[in-house]
Amino acid sequence: MTQADEILPAASLLQLIWLASPALPVGGFSYSEVLEVAVERAGIATESIASDWLVDQLHLTIARADLAVIAQTIPAWREADLPRIRQLNDWVLQTRETSELRLQAEQMGRSLLDWLRNHDGANPQHIEACAQMQPTYPVAFALAASQTAAGVRDCLLAYAFGWAENMMQAALKSVPLGQSAGQRILARLSRDIPSAVESAMLLADSDRQAFSPMLAILSAQHETQYSRLFRS
Repeated sequence: MTQADEILPAASLLQLIWLASPALPVGGFSYSEVLEVAVERAGIATESIASDWLVDQLHLTIARADLAVIAQTIPAWREADLPRIRQLNDWVLQTRETSELRLQAEQMGRSLLDWLRNHDGANPQHIEACAQMQPTYPVAFALAASQTAAGVRDCLLAYAFGWAENMMQAALKSVPLGQSAGQRILARLSRDIPSAVESAMLLADSDRQAFSPMLAILSAQHETQYSRLFRS
């Protein structure tokens, strides 16, 4: 049996399911990551268009930025390489192109760190080291995932599916769509997540990027949108 074929211990599997759950108290439900304003200004008006938008976002921004950061941060946490972790955290902060996207990364990172403080098995020294660097959500998630016996690939799958569930729910409220449409969108994202994860795991520092000008423009417009359901 190869390492890739090894069965994930039940406790670690449950931890990843927990981290991916929309019930995790980090506030993910309150963000649409620009989808809300895209409905108003970019013509996201149907299930098909919303599905295309989210698949593009998965591959163009999530895989090339957040997933790539997490893939590199998990082993750094396991090796207690704090300078490397700080470097990756700084990169996330520097590449959030609007104030609302940066505030989302910071708020969710703080909330996940608060959750870890009350979580059995978390490393207190790592938690405090993370707190000192104004943690972003990808870096805090990597810390939480590093406490499990799961491989990096499984951790990235969990993160990506948690993102997909939150975005599907945002689409239901923003477009709006029905539950069946939401499940079809989630099914499509689930089919694309493995390839996005594989791509993210191959990215070196020089290949990692968060360049998404349309997303940045729409996010800036969302900051002054008259009526909003979501914080981003």
